[in-house]
Order: sequence, then C-alpha cells, then structure tokens
Amino acid sequence: MRTGTAGRGREGPPSIDGVIDSDVLDRVLARAVRTGAGFAEVFAEDRRSTSLAFDDGRVDRVTSGRDRGAGIRVVNGSTTGYAHTSDLTEAGLLAAAEAAAAAAGSGGAGERVVGSVGSRTEGRRHSPVLTSPGDIAKSDRVDLLLAADDAARSAGSEIVQVSAGIGDTRRSVLIANTDGVNVSDEVTRVLFRVSAVADGDAGMQTGYRSLGHTVGWEIFDTVEVADLAADAARQALVKLAARPAPSGSMPVVIKNGSGGVLFHEACGHGLEADHIAKGSSVYAGRMGELVASPLVTLVDDGTMTGEWGTAGVDDEGTPTQRNVLISDGVLTDYMWDLLRARREGRTLSGNGRRETYECLPMVRMTNTFVLAGPHDPDEIIAATDHGVYVSELGGGSVNTATGDFVFGMREAYLIENGRITEPLREGNLIGNGPKVLADIDMLAGDFAMGGPGTCGKDGQGVPVGDGQPTLRVSSMTVGGTAA
Repeated sequence: MRTGTAGRGREGPPSIDGVIDSDVLDRVLARAVRTGAGFAEVFAEDRRSTSLAFDDGRVDRVTSGRDRGAGIRVVNGSTTGYAHTSDLTEAGLLAAAEAAAAAAGSGGAGERVVGSVGSRTEGRRHSPVLTSPGDIAKSDRVDLLLAADDAARSAGSEIVQVSAGIGDTRRSVLIANTDGVNVSDEVTRVLFRVSAVADGDAGMQTGYRSLGHTVGWEIFDTVEVADLAADAARQALVKLAARPAPSGSMPVVIKNGSGGVLFHEACGHGLEADHIAKGSSVYAGRMGELVASPLVTLVDDGTMTGEWGTAGVDDEGTPTQRNVLISDGVLTDYMWDLLRARREGRTLSGNGRRETYECLPMVRMTNTFVLAGPHDPDEIIAATDHGVYVSELGGGSVNTATGDFVFGMREAYLIENGRITEPLREGNLIGNGPKVLADIDMLAGDFAMGGPGTCGKDGQGVPVGDGQPTLRVSSMTVGGTAA
C-alpha cells in the first residue's frame, strides 16, 4: 500500500511486529516449500517517511508517505522465485507464497515438513531513538529550515540561492524463514541537507553539506543546522576565487571523513560476494594476499551507533556485525549474504540488503571505512612538497572488474612546499582501486565518518555510511584544466 499526503499530523513509529503472528508465518512458509523447495523466506515491511523542501526563502514542498507489504522468496536449487504483495492478510501471503513457489519450479521431492519459526526476537537496537520524528510538528521543522536559510545568506552578499531539505524515515521489518529465523527490527533515520549558490566573476559556484544519522530528532539537540548552512555557503564562496586544478600524476591528500566514498566505490563493491562469485571483481581469488598498503585496515560495520548504514539485522534477518575485510593490507574476507555464505560454507556477515519489500536481497555494504593510522594530519601536509589536498570528494563511478574509477573533487586546494595554499576549481581524481590502496603511504590518527550516502546497485538504493582518517596517496592522476 502506498499513500501520499501533505502535512500529516503527529504519529507514533510504525511497527510490523504485531501484524503477522508466528502461526501464520508457519503456514505461509509451509505453503512456499510444499513442492520440495529447499528454502523460503517472508520479508514484511512498514515504512513511513516525511520530508520538507525549502527553496528561495519558502517551503517548496511537503510530502509524506507510507509503504507496507511483504515479499516472499522461494529457493529451489539454483532457481529463485519471488513475489510481493501489499495484502498482509493470511490469504494474501499464501497467494504470494504460491506465486513464488511456482516461479521457483518443482523440486520433485514432494511436500517438505517445515518446523515452527519459533518465538519472535528483536534485532539489537544499536541506535536508540529518544525523540520520535512523528512527534515533531511541521512548524518546528520549518524553523530549522529558516535558520539554515538565514545562516547561509548571512555568509556574504554573493550568496544568491539557498536550498534546504529535512526529512525522516521510520522502517519496521519482520523476517522469517525456513531455517527458523523469526526476527523484527525498527530503524529511524533523520536527514538534513543544504546547498548554497554564490555568484561572482568565476560564474556560479555551489557549496553543499548534509547530515544523516540513524537516530531520532534528538540529533538537532547536538548539531546546529546554521553551522552546516554557513559551511555550505563558505564552500561556495571559496570556489569563487579558485584557480584551475592542475593535471597529471601527483600526491593527493584526502581530508578525514571526506574520502570514504572512494573506498566504498573503488574497493568495497569489489569485496561483495556476488561480484566474487561472478568473477567480476579484481579481488576474486586473492584471499590471504597483500592487496593494500600495510597501513590499511578496511572494515564494514553495520553496528556503529547512529551511523547511516546501521541496523539491528540485515534484510535477511542476520544480525549486523563488524567485518574486517582487509587487515594490515591483507585481504581477510568478503561480504556475504545468506545464500552465498551457505553455498560457500562461510560465516554470515550481515550484508544481505534490499531497498524495499518489492526487491530481492543482495550483498551490500553498510558502514565501510579505513581505520586510523600512525601519522599526524599536519605531518602529512608538511611532508608533501607539491600536490592536491581534497577537502571533500564528490560523486564517482567504478568498474568493479578492473577497479578503475573517476571521482569528482567538490572542494580541493593546492599543496605547495608543505602548505595548503590556493583553492582549486572542481576537477577529477582518476585511478585504480587496488593501486590506490597500495599507494597509501601516510595515514593519520584523526578518523572520522563522512555524510550519509545512498548506494545504488542493480537498480536498488540503500543507505550507507563511509569514513576514513586523513591520508596520502603517493601518486594519483588529477584531471584538471591547468596547463
């Protein structure tokens, strides 16, 4: 069921936990495997969201919506059948189970006896919610947007446009399967974003900041949206005086918390087990090998309190956990979903994720980051005679089969004689994931997570986090326009 309304009143958090009882799940799963399939799963979801958009000094749009339904997966050998429904009655679920079973085909083994899914458990709450977004009035949300608009415009007369948005998503899930899993989980996420446009002799330049955490509205008790807006305006104003970025191979220093997306894209996707199974990753068959600088330890962790990719369980009912993927430069593990881990005899890692109940789960990252190193950030700058300091990376793309990538530089500066000097216009970083990992020669102790992200894969988007300390890559290609 999908609805869209404007200006909905206050409400409590959604819950799918009491909608489908365990006896119904037993009967639905039994129907799903009665022709001999080896595995069946029910994934039910209730998602509510609210957002306000603010542009040119006024509220531009208020939206709210609710999406509730269930997906049923049936696995028969190497064939998977999937059906979803917005009808959460027993009859609706049984019909979806029949459809998924038919799509999976007959195993020719007759009916399979399925044991009870057992008592329902709750996913561990890594990010408690103190103030439910459903209790926040529209006027309070508008006040935050007005404060952001005022702070950005106060940064300078060159600021000619400010856009901001604030929203929340409250998601309740229930997962049960023929392995005996019967678990529920609730996750609340709150997002704020602001962009500012400055107009000057160099044309229009944009600054952007965002804040996103898996917490309740209490996040705004500790973070000032005015500070974020002022920083977005500062970024836009700095770019007005920027010079063209250099071009060629040179050392690149990336500020803490701002470059985690590089590791997410350039190597994280290549460590997902589906890419490994297809042979479409440069890391396939390299377990136990040195794949990065010995300074690098790469972790994916879905349990980090408050981070954007955090949840109690993944979308297959597996508890999220901390998974060390690369340790001191050595590849130690991949990320796994339920079916691939079982097929390969591997331990579940809690990385089976899906966008909504309408989607099949796949291997996905949660919060992916590089651990802190032994150096001081100032030491890294001082040790760099000439290069580029990237204060914030923009979007990018990567070929997981080769590791080749291109990323934009949203905010960057020239490094000259061991000092950060002039701002640079936006350019690109061009490189290869495995080579960049090997070429990290300095890593600071100032670890920080970056802003919220949405990871797209095979048409699905899920919330993810990333982060890293300040680090230096000894040589990377900068795609600038300066001669």
